[in-house]
Amino acid sequence: MKAFAALLLASSIASAAPPQEIGAEYSVASSGVVIGHVSESFVRKGERYTIQSVTRSEGLLKMFVDDEFTAESSGLVGPRGLQPLSYTEHRARDSRRDLRSDFDWDKGVMRTVLHGENSEAPLPRGTQDRVSMMYQFTLMKDYGETLVVPMADRRKIETFTYRLVGEEKLATAAGEFDTLHYERVVTDPKDTRADVWLARDRFHFPVRVVYDDPKRFRLEQTIVSLDTR
Repeated sequence: MKAFAALLLASSIASAAPPQEIGAEYSVASSGVVIGHVSESFVRKGERYTIQSVTRSEGLLKMFVDDEFTAESSGLVGPRGLQPLSYTEHRARDSRRDLRSDFDWDKGVMRTVLHGENSEAPLPRGTQDRVSMMYQFTLMKDYGETLVVPMADRRKIETFTYRLVGEEKLATAAGEFDTLHYERVVTDPKDTRADVWLARDRFHFPVRVVYDDPKRFRLEQTIVSLDTR
């Protein structure tokens, strides 16, 4: 029944053209305390896209770690959605941890530079990076019981499977959203658990994401403002 309802809702908005630009602001909290703020922008021009995500420390955390983390993704838009060509991470206070990944789809290889070291990993079709994954949700054709996406995670690529939990109404600073709630299926206790809420009437854009790492550190990222056009 859940799957049928989800598919029915997905088909009802299938005719709506995906947005060419998205601007989003999120608050980041841990144990109910705001510790950061995320500003994101997505721009599509023709068959190319660019995404920038900037996370800044706030509140008590800023007193101890005043930092800014920028992640950027760029690539193509095709029948299967986003196809990253490059992904970068940069920390304002510690460039030694910067990362760059280039996606060679012709040769099926992801090349990564991290800590000054080069590495390669096989590149499955449909792979997303940490930033493009959030926007790939807006271009999916099916929102059924499970969503399966290969994702680049540092030097390696893992297959992420999300299972539908249910349909939920979510109240945020940006308003109230009817959402589909998915959770990541994990089998290894060392894996980070993740839950994502997709706004059904806003192109299935993620309006809330919760991460639980194995050390029981929980991060909650919730939408503050959302502009799609």
